[in-house]
Amino acid sequence: MTLTSHAIVGAAIASFIPTAPVLGVGAAFASHFVIDAIPHCDYPIRSDSVNPSIGAPMKFDRAFWLDGLTMGGDAVLGVAASLILFATNANFWLILLAACAGILPDPLQFVYAHLPREPIISLQRFHMWIHTKHRMKNHKTLGIVSQIIFIAIVIIAAKVI
Repeated sequence: MTLTSHAIVGAAIASFIPTAPVLGVGAAFASHFVIDAIPHCDYPIRSDSVNPSIGAPMKFDRAFWLDGLTMGGDAVLGVAASLILFATNANFWLILLAACAGILPDPLQFVYAHLPREPIISLQRFHMWIHTKHRMKNHKTLGIVSQIIFIAIVIIAAKVI
């Protein structure tokens, strides 16, 4: 899933339990793994320095900066959308933290690639185990549309319930 999807789902979950912020942020973090189990398509990672399965030495080339721009833009879009959709004066910090917690397992893969230490090793092992093996590489349009529909369902459910 995109970082935007992870942020919105994490924020939506936390919005249901504003009186238990630790539980809300923890559930947002856990939601990352649950929705990664759903078949989806991811954008390509161009830089071996960023790719968690390669973990090549840092090389600040064009591919690295393009990946940074893509992933950074995706993360900012997700956090901003989460704040717009779910934040109020009373829960702003909760929604911000939950959106970031929903995204966090993916940046931790980068940490794993360059500093493989416990508990990051176990977390990465779990992340790879639970992540769907059915990637929509040949169906990019379907993969994008399915994520948009999924996000819309989450938003509607969070607003209606």
